[in-house]
Amino acid sequence: MIPKQHTIDTPYQIGPVHCYTTEIDGELVLFDTGPPTEETRSYLQTNLDLSRLKHVLITHCHVDHYGQARWLEQHTDATIYVPAYDDIRMRHHKQHLEGLFDLMLTAGFDLGFVKSFMDCFSAPGNVYPVFPENYKIAETDLPDRLKIEILPCPGHSQGDLAICGENWAVTGDVMLRQIFQTPLLDIDLKNNKRFNNYHAYCASLANLVKLRDKTILPGHRESIDSVDDSLLFYLRKLLDRAAYLKGFPKAASPREIVSKMFGINRDYPFASYSKASEIIFLRDFLDDPDRLYEATTAIGLFPEIASKFDQAIAA
Repeated sequence: MIPKQHTIDTPYQIGPVHCYTTEIDGELVLFDTGPPTEETRSYLQTNLDLSRLKHVLITHCHVDHYGQARWLEQHTDATIYVPAYDDIRMRHHKQHLEGLFDLMLTAGFDLGFVKSFMDCFSAPGNVYPVFPENYKIAETDLPDRLKIEILPCPGHSQGDLAICGENWAVTGDVMLRQIFQTPLLDIDLKNNKRFNNYHAYCASLANLVKLRDKTILPGHRESIDSVDDSLLFYLRKLLDRAAYLKGFPKAASPREIVSKMFGINRDYPFASYSKASEIIFLRDFLDDPDRLYEATTAIGLFPEIASKFDQAIAA
């Protein structure tokens, strides 16, 4: 049975988010939770039989996808499952914020901006809702009887998962229709270095094409008719933007490029952070284009992007 889609409004620029429910062996399962708003809680109470909820699986711990995890932990008997990377981030929250602070300085942002960004980023409920206290790890702790496969697909974030049944996949933000989902700048707490979204995305392509024969249940916008079309949209945007980025001096910091292209938004610093994240991702590609060539060749998509690829890496 294909999980049922639930569409919930958010206060964020991305717009509405989708959650999904299904029954497996008589157990009610929820995929993602929506944002930490009263409207979301009202929706869940009205449209789900929370007394029967047994499992809550999170595709990735961004506010619009797991915002009600703690509330559901408190008000239902469900077990919460989070990605392994997000477990690390929850357990080392202070270290994560300190590492992100340093990365923002490295990207060229001044101390005052970074402090305002961190105030926005770390404000209760703004980016991080209250974490659940008792949870399990999606990749390792799911009961076998659920017959759910977990495919790690990092790139947008470190914890991105595709959660797969026999003929469907709940994909959060890893598979979206005509959206270039921003690869967000972050610290990798396993090695205390910058997480390389570009390397991760290239590696994830091998898992993403495993979804070709499944009904895709995305986190935002419309349903997806073709996995390949979704991937090609993203790849072509990557190459177009990388080609444009080459017009800026190599010595220019991400902050300087964001300032020239968009202006620095001190009232909404998260926007400038996300744009700087994208520039770092594109520069990683320009430093190592063979990695994308090899990854797209392996999944049979390189001929579809070959001309844009050549334009992007041309001297």
